[in-house]
This record gives sequence, structure tokens and C-alpha cells, in this order.
Amino acid sequence: MDVLRPPLININGRIYRRNIIKEEHYEEEEEFSYMGPPDDEELGEDETCDTHLIEQSDKGYRCAIDVPSVLYKYIIGKKGETRKRLEFDTKTSINIPKQGVEGQIVITGSTKTAVSSAVTRVEVLVENFRRKQPFTHFLSFPLNDSKIQEGFLRFKDEVLKQCSQDHGVEESIFQNPAKLHLTIGTLALLNEMEVRKACEHLQECQNFIRDITEGKPLPLEVTGIEYMNDDPAVVDVLYAKVNVRDGSDRLQVIADRLVEHFVSAGLMVREWDRVKLHGTVMNTLFRKDSTVEDTGAAGRQTVNEREAFDAKNILKKFDAYCFGEFELNTVQLSQRYSTDCTGYYSSAGSISLS
Repeated sequence: MDVLRPPLININGRIYRRNIIKEEHYEEEEEFSYMGPPDDEELGEDETCDTHLIEQSDKGYRCAIDVPSVLYKYIIGKKGETRKRLEFDTKTSINIPKQGVEGQIVITGSTKTAVSSAVTRVEVLVENFRRKQPFTHFLSFPLNDSKIQEGFLRFKDEVLKQCSQDHGVEESIFQNPAKLHLTIGTLALLNEMEVRKACEHLQECQNFIRDITEGKPLPLEVTGIEYMNDDPAVVDVLYAKVNVRDGSDRLQVIADRLVEHFVSAGLMVREWDRVKLHGTVMNTLFRKDSTVEDTGAAGRQTVNEREAFDAKNILKKFDAYCFGEFELNTVQLSQRYSTDCTGYYSSAGSISLS
């Protein structure tokens, strides 16, 4: 990293410098400095710290902020060193609930400026380590319509009949037909309150979606296949292409608007300028090691271990393969690693396009 040009992070419209330092607490900890008003600048009498109200009490000032319990350890630090440093630097007291107990972190101090400074530092620390959490939920357009599932199973059978001799092509790398979907974006929702917040934001999107679809399901066709990387002989992900039957870009517009909404709400991190809509049909992350006993998760490959497959023949023979047509009528907030009675990912919330 160029120390003269450190990366910046934007939280609620405020810009911070992110400086990498070595600490005992973690293998690598990131320290932040706020590029805003000087510390001695007093806040107005009724001014809040972003969305957090700083209240005056008999003993000074107080602010309570919601932080998922899984992130407490990053504010506490090894042997409490991070919290002690924050308290010393800001001349405040930071009260954190017990590990595993959901609640509010309460910051108190003798001045509003001190409490505001501590809230800012805690917010940035939380945001930094939140970004390192694995995603727990994702927004998707389900593709598990019976007609699409039937088309997928025919595709799978034909590929195994005609291309099983090609390197890396075998049954375990095919998607489960019950889980066929288009991923819109991923979210790390770290407690029930954040899940409820995401569901509320999804409901807020229903009006603009219905404006786009004119209150009707979206007629889609799933035709053709494509691969993710540059070399068709070394492929990790093969996906089906999905388009609106009338040739419009309405599906793309809905996906992009959803991501824009959730990014603005602080619930999603933007990865691309536009959502890459793809229905995964083969993925080497699904591959099982036949030498390992199948006990659910056991035997699955990690990203570093994954073995690519040769897709040249598949692409040549099935380039224009038609999986089928159906009417899409749902956007779903799905829970990772959890399925419902149909075999699809468990729903935390959903909205209708019609």
C-alpha cells in the first residue's frame, strides 16, 4: 500500500483514510482517521452523530449504537486493549454487552464532542470488520420453475453422455435443480434485527419493480450457455443465459435498481457497475472428492483446491441449448446454507413482481 495515498472508506457520506498497521490483537488490524471537522469543533445543541442521537444526562453525554454481537470482539480487542485505547483516546467510557448477547453498545463521556469521536471510531471499526464477514443471505430471482428444472436435467444427462470423457466433467459439479437461481447480490446480515431491516428494504422495492413490470410476471427464456473465465479448456463456472422474451432489459434494470437500493441502505457492497445475471448450472466448488466419505459438507472443495473442467465440447455442442421458458414473479431474500421443503434456499423474505 502507498502510505502517501492510503485507501479511503465512505461511511454515511464521511470519508476516512485507512492505514494498515501491525498489532498484537489481530494478524492485521486497520486503523482509521476521520477526514472531517477538527476534534475541538463543538456539535450543535440538537445535532446527532449520523443516525445516532447523543443525549445529555446528569453525568454528561450518552449515545447507544446497535452492533451485532459477532463484532464485539473487534471493538474489545485482545485483553480489552482496543476498547482501552478507544476510551483513552476519546476520554469516554464504552460499555459492551456480554459476548453472544444482542444489545446496544453505550458510549458515555463528559462532552458531546468526545462521545461523537468515540461513536465515529467504533462505527469505522465495525464497518471494516463487517466487510470481512462471509455473506449469510443473498437476493435472487428463483429459476426453480418445473419446466426449467426439467430442461436442466435433460442438459445434465446429455452432457454426461456426450462429454464425460472431458477433463473434470462429472456429475457432482452440476447444480442442484431445486436451487437454480440468478444471484442479484450478497449480504452479511449478522443478527435478526439486520435480517428484519433487509426484509423491510425489500418491501420498499416492490413499487418500483411493479412500475417496471407493469404489475405482471416477467416472461423469461433460459437459452444458451456461457463460461466465466477466458479459457474454455479451464472453466470453474458454466452458466445459463436468461433474457426477457420481448428482448427488453427489464430484468437487468430490476436487478441494478435492487442493488442500488441495498447499497444505499448500507446492507450490500457494490461489486460491479451492473449485475452480471447468470444461472449457474456447473460449478467446480460443488465437486466432491470421491476418496472422502460423503457426510454433507465433507468432501467439498475449497476455492484454493478447486479443479477446473474442460468445457470446449460442452460449449460447442450445447451453445444454444434451450432450458425452457417461464414467468418470473418473485424476488427472494434467501438464507445461505439453508433449504426449505422444495429444496430451494430458505426464504427470509420475498416480494412479487405482479
